[in-house]
Amino acid sequence: MAHLVVLGVDNPSDAERLFDLAGDLAKQELLQLEDAAYAYRDDRGKVRIHQAVSLTGAGAVSGALWGTLIGLLFLMPVAGLAIGAGTGALAGKLADVGINDDTIKQIGSQLEQGRAAVFLLARSATVDRVIDAIKPFNPTVIQTNLTKDREEELVKALQS
Repeated sequence: MAHLVVLGVDNPSDAERLFDLAGDLAKQELLQLEDAAYAYRDDRGKVRIHQAVSLTGAGAVSGALWGTLIGLLFLMPVAGLAIGAGTGALAGKLADVGINDDTIKQIGSQLEQGRAAVFLLARSATVDRVIDAIKPFNPTVIQTNLTKDREEELVKALQS
């Protein structure tokens, strides 16, 4: 089972650095990420979201390739490219995997101006090493799907 941990940080810059750190920890196999994202409110109060994987873009590329190939069969490669890209992008957008987009938007809309949230969906982690790595960002736990005991342990570990 994957565990969702949402951490609050002081600013979007820290959120981006923590997001990148999570990717580095995954490369070191200290954190087995399924998905990651961060959100913040811009100067106009609009929620901005950055996700690790854009299924819309990947779907558009895949759809364009297949659309072109099918279009070549019917001697209409340009039409096949356009239709394939559009269909692939739509399919990618509808295939919501990982962290629920509505959850990200909801938490992002509740952030104070200038604050940010980092969303980590992980299957496993070398907990002590990950906590040591993220402590310098002084994160606060906003939400988790951990048990109460595990969440309390996380909060204490991040405060010490």
